Amino acid sequence: MPYTIEEHQHRLAAWDAGRSASVKGCRFKVYQAKAILEACGFNAAFSRTEHLPSPENIDQTHERWRKAIIEAANQQGLNFTHGVAAKLINCYLKVRFVCAGQHEHEGVKCLHPPIDEVLLRDLAAQNVGGFRDQWRKFRQGRWSRFDSATYQSVIDYVRRSLPPGEPLWKIEEHWEGHQ
Repeated sequence: MPYTIEEHQHRLAAWDAGRSASVKGCRFKVYQAKAILEACGFNAAFSRTEHLPSPENIDQTHERWRKAIIEAANQQGLNFTHGVAAKLINCYLKVRFVCAGQHEHEGVKCLHPPIDEVLLRDLAAQNVGGFRDQWRKFRQGRWSRFDSATYQSVIDYVRRSLPPGEPLWKIEEHWEGHQ
């Protein structure tokens, strides 16, 4: 098979997701992350915006994706939470779609941003959306330990913190992990 740009992007996205989601208490290798993602349909062929759920179905689809990731991780002897599964998915999709020039597409604008310690700390410090106490509470709960309901609550607060119609990736304006 020829080496395509889709495969090239997939490898980068899987590498980024694997490095970003591996956390104390849930360590795994990049090759394991790639295998988990691929077992759940996140592969080189998953490259077009038509493969994404509609904005109105993103949360339900994301929950199904998380459950599939958790199951695939279990099959490798890994114990993923919804927080770890979400970070793996969100970092993968960020590289594949958001940062790949498709950021204006409606299906891409609704993709969940990666949630981590740095983002939650910075959202609290900057009192983003006027939700300082909520961001602190989420931070204290540790993103890597989030269950499904807590993770979804964070995403709901992200939406409430942004102006209507803004892409969810814009919450990362407050993420200082790039420095």
